[in-house]
Amino acid sequence: MNDFKREPGGAFGPLTTHGRFDYQPVHEGDAYCWPNDTRLAVYLGFNLEHFAFGEGLGAALGPLSPQPDVLNYSWREYGNRVGAWRCIELFDSLDMPAGTLINTSLYDHCPALIEACVARGDELIAHGYTNAQRQSDLDEDGERALLAHCRERMLGQSGAEPAGWLSPWISESHRTPDLLAETGYRYTLNWCHDDRPVRMTTKHGPLWSIPYPQELNDLPMIMARQMDMRDFTDMIIDQFEEMLEQTQRGSQALVMGIALHPYIVGQPYRLRHLRRALAHIARMRDDIWLTTPGEIARHVEETVPTAVQAA
Repeated sequence: MNDFKREPGGAFGPLTTHGRFDYQPVHEGDAYCWPNDTRLAVYLGFNLEHFAFGEGLGAALGPLSPQPDVLNYSWREYGNRVGAWRCIELFDSLDMPAGTLINTSLYDHCPALIEACVARGDELIAHGYTNAQRQSDLDEDGERALLAHCRERMLGQSGAEPAGWLSPWISESHRTPDLLAETGYRYTLNWCHDDRPVRMTTKHGPLWSIPYPQELNDLPMIMARQMDMRDFTDMIIDQFEEMLEQTQRGSQALVMGIALHPYIVGQPYRLRHLRRALAHIARMRDDIWLTTPGEIARHVEETVPTAVQAA
């Protein structure tokens, strides 16, 4: 299943596939609940990122300028200096955990920020070394070294090896799931193909895909599609209400992630609207499971039989 080749059948035969999991409609599959008999798990994917000055990739607030692009670099750095701290205050006020995705270069740049997340009890999720580089540009040895580096650095600095991974720019090679399982990761956030955890097949055993949103994500919505924060807030609430209704009338346990970048939502006028959305969700905490991606992965590892969803 992992050979990534076109099956026989001529020009109109089956298309090339990833071979990681089989197709399964959302209404089929193993029925299980989240803790306390809930059926909707909600998590915050809090992206803490660092970018090289004067080189490499980076999200853009304004038109790109020749390097050093001070405008766009300093806008992103606002997230680490101001926006992230304001978001942490908001999460604290609502007693909401976070799955914090970190570039390990932050340990050199602003270690106090990561320490604050650890002090909250947040899950730290590996997100590469820097978001100035794409993982898919690396060869096999380089990719393996990156995955191992992040585990070792996070263990040495924060006292725990990460269970999960999100690639910088969600960039993968064909071998990435195999290398993740080989280097000790238990789940990936790279895939956005389902509202349920899906067990992926790799050369080194199973790897769980935990849903990570590309719709409920401030970066593509606000920056790429130019959505106002008021509308993004309504989008979060609408998504929550609809998914909660789906789980109440069906038997499936679903996952709703909210992807946040503090250089975007940490701007004061946007933070005010984010507070409205998260407060709405927090008021329903008795009907849902407010959690982290790692806890979701742990639950399905213990609950879903090995044969279920295996490709």
